[in-house]
Amino acid sequence: MAIGKRGPARTYWLVGASSGIGAALVDQLVARGHRVAISARDQARLEERSARDPERVLALTVDVTRLDALIEARDRLIEHWGVPDSIILNAGDYEPMGLADFDPALFERLMRVNFLGAVNGIEAMREAFVGRGKGEIVLTASVAGYRGLPYAAPYGASKAAMINLAESLRPEFQRAGVAIRVINPGFVRTRLTDKNDFAMPGRIEPVQAAEQIARGLERDGFEILAPRGFGWVMKGLRLLPYRLYFALTRRMLKEPGQ
Repeated sequence: MAIGKRGPARTYWLVGASSGIGAALVDQLVARGHRVAISARDQARLEERSARDPERVLALTVDVTRLDALIEARDRLIEHWGVPDSIILNAGDYEPMGLADFDPALFERLMRVNFLGAVNGIEAMREAFVGRGKGEIVLTASVAGYRGLPYAAPYGASKAAMINLAESLRPEFQRAGVAIRVINPGFVRTRLTDKNDFAMPGRIEPVQAAEQIARGLERDGFEILAPRGFGWVMKGLRLLPYRLYFALTRRMLKEPGQ
């Protein structure tokens, strides 16, 4: 079985689907003829979206920090539509943090949602996918996970952990017939990036990101960039030696008091 083989219509479970990239991606997948089970904590938003396409969109309210909730939602999905072809773990949280506001609780919160939420999602589908020898796990990480950036320590660390997680698990999953992939968005206009007070080069709208991600899901490959141009710029920064990289990131610092 070729891991990258995709039929004309698939069943996706999209976790983190109530707003931003996730909500836009639901529209893109449905428009391409797929069925999408959508999950988030906001039950009202999920049910409103499901009501627009009741044959193709199934609402499953979950909190990704609770493995039992994900397992319960998985069982409901399998009962309704069978084992999905793919789970997209898109739930995320973000808060900028400078040294003056250093807060271990913020690290814990973002790790619990972003990283451990993805771990829980993987565990929810692991046995079903491996048992049948096919399936796809997609983690929404970020280009912020490539290298450390000022004011993004909690978020960047959680996204770096997600990329490392996918890289670490890929060989064993691949041997079992299961694909594991990452989506690495750049700056996308969402309620989370609206918290930033700095210029965001290459910032795109959620629908643009969703279009690029949907196209990427139709192709093989470990990584999907959205947008691709800015993603490759950020990739290039990984090649810089520390001396040059830190000279660059020092220029990103705000003046004290700002």
